[in-house]
Amino acid sequence: MRLVTYNIEWFSHLFDDADHLMLDDKASGRYGVDRYAQGMAIAQVLQRLDADAVMVIEAPNTGRKQNTVRALETFAAEAGLRCRQAIMGFANDTHQEIALLFDPDVLTAVADPQASAAAPRFDQSFQIDLDVDDRMDRVRFSKPPLELKLVTRGGVELRMIGAHLKSKAPHGAKGPEEVARISIANRRKQLAQAIWLHRRIKEHVALGQHVVVLGDLNDGPGLDEYERLFGKSSVEIVMGQELVDPHARILLQPRQHVLPSTSRFYNPETKRYFRALLDYIMISSGLEAFAPQWRIWHPFEDAECYGDEGLRDALLTASDHFPVSLDLDLT
Repeated sequence: MRLVTYNIEWFSHLFDDADHLMLDDKASGRYGVDRYAQGMAIAQVLQRLDADAVMVIEAPNTGRKQNTVRALETFAAEAGLRCRQAIMGFANDTHQEIALLFDPDVLTAVADPQASAAAPRFDQSFQIDLDVDDRMDRVRFSKPPLELKLVTRGGVELRMIGAHLKSKAPHGAKGPEEVARISIANRRKQLAQAIWLHRRIKEHVALGQHVVVLGDLNDGPGLDEYERLFGKSSVEIVMGQELVDPHARILLQPRQHVLPSTSRFYNPETKRYFRALLDYIMISSGLEAFAPQWRIWHPFEDAECYGDEGLRDALLTASDHFPVSLDLDLT
């Protein structure tokens, strides 16, 4: 079984208000890429992945007229994907939803949000003292994680959580002091969300359930200077002792000179590209018995991706993130 997480930059820009695909020469959400080129590239990448389930981060919008499930299933039909059925949880107001595309011949998936005293439902609020002032702060997810119960054709049950954590940029800040203040406050909020998510993970693991957490955590050990203020990144908090991800573990090892990455961004000031490890598939230890194999489909780091010119170009055109896959000996 192949599970994938894929952040598809501004996927929503390829659909009109009725969720019809717009594959033309008009600009997409990606700089310098038209809608036809991006749409065809996404289809080519997903066809090549041939996954049993894809957690789509930045999935098409659900709103007054648009519907994420309808858009994704329209796209899957046009692209001829095995992953032809879609499911989502709580909608958000960012036009960047979290949804799962899956093959209904291989597994069943139902949205199954949980709630407990330690970890409320993800569309609600979480109380925590963020700044150690003996006063509780209320935290909400701008993009509530997607909680699913999956059952494979062979009867193996998985608890799956799709997440997109984000520390907002200090928009509107005036001067370096205000930039620092807002950035620290936003980082605190992201770490609180990571604690909230980790509490849910611990609950599932304590029950002996298989857990898979997929998505874009927008953070990692050593990513920026604010991490030193808090001691840990949100990636480390989410993973804890309960989950395993070899790419995240590499970051925790000292003196690593060659690091993996899952994204590539352009800096217009320096006129250079920079890379970051943002996307993960974390699993509970019980799933290590199923011969897990992780892969980052990075066109400049994975030799097979680089050697296949068509796939390489499609990966670079489709998104500023690259897919991460996990193969398990599950049926």
